Amino acid sequence: MEVGAKLKEARLASGLSLDSLQETTKIQKRYLVAIEEGNLHILPGKFYARAFIKEYASAVGLDASDLLEEYREEIPATEEENVQYSRIQRTRKSNHSEKFSGISSLIPSIIVVLLVIGIILVAWWFIRENMSEDSSAPVEEPQDNVIINNPENTESTESDGDNHDADSIDNDNTTEEEEQPEDSGEEQSEITVVEEGTGSAPASTLELTNAGEEIIITLESANSDDTWLEVRDDNSNEVFYSNSFSEDNSPTEIDVSEAETIYFNIGHVPALRILVNGVELEYPVSTSKVHQKLYLNINKAE
Repeated sequence: MEVGAKLKEARLASGLSLDSLQETTKIQKRYLVAIEEGNLHILPGKFYARAFIKEYASAVGLDASDLLEEYREEIPATEEENVQYSRIQRTRKSNHSEKFSGISSLIPSIIVVLLVIGIILVAWWFIRENMSEDSSAPVEEPQDNVIINNPENTESTESDGDNHDADSIDNDNTTEEEEQPEDSGEEQSEITVVEEGTGSAPASTLELTNAGEEIIITLESANSDDTWLEVRDDNSNEVFYSNSFSEDNSPTEIDVSEAETIYFNIGHVPALRILVNGVELEYPVSTSKVHQKLYLNINKAE
């Protein structure tokens, strides 16, 4: 029996329709049909083929790990993609090393040119100074008019100078006091782990403290990979985002100020970066578990 046929048999035995299975797994119905009919080439890629099959198996009560091991010859593997990516990385590193070596060979020549220019400039400066000293100094004409300062005017000038200095000091002190920033006393939002999830698709619980009145979730692409993503209010089931997320969608901001618990269903966590009020959300479980679910409880500051 092929893997698609076995999954379909388990679905029918569980009494699930394709529509209900789509609602449970968040996998499009046409992909579920392709899996059951063995048309795995229709799926977005080898990674998604394995991920969708695991999610399908979990939803119909089958052990996903045993199923993948049993049908590993039939289900496409992703090792070839990893090997090709590693080869590309090695090629880029080699090209970078060659460029760096070429630049390093030019550094001694540049230093020599700079030294020669510096010597020329210093020599020109000395020659110019010597020529200035050789020129005759201007003859000062005697001054017939001599100005005698009145002692009273001198005292008045000194007094004015003292007052001016005092005013300058006062102004400096005032400026320093005005420039000192006031401590707003606001505490930064913080995300803590309440419970780490387990299993092939771990569901973890986190808590946001000192959230404030406005809560903005920012979704950013962590790399060039795509991921399936669902974001919704766990209490009202209001859906904020439900689609594939890629670099074209980054960044996306969502206002969840009215929500109490936010649910994330992430198909490929290495491809997604989540920030809440500017604070990055760290995944509680290692990103080797590519499919993760998160519940973020929001504790607003009073």
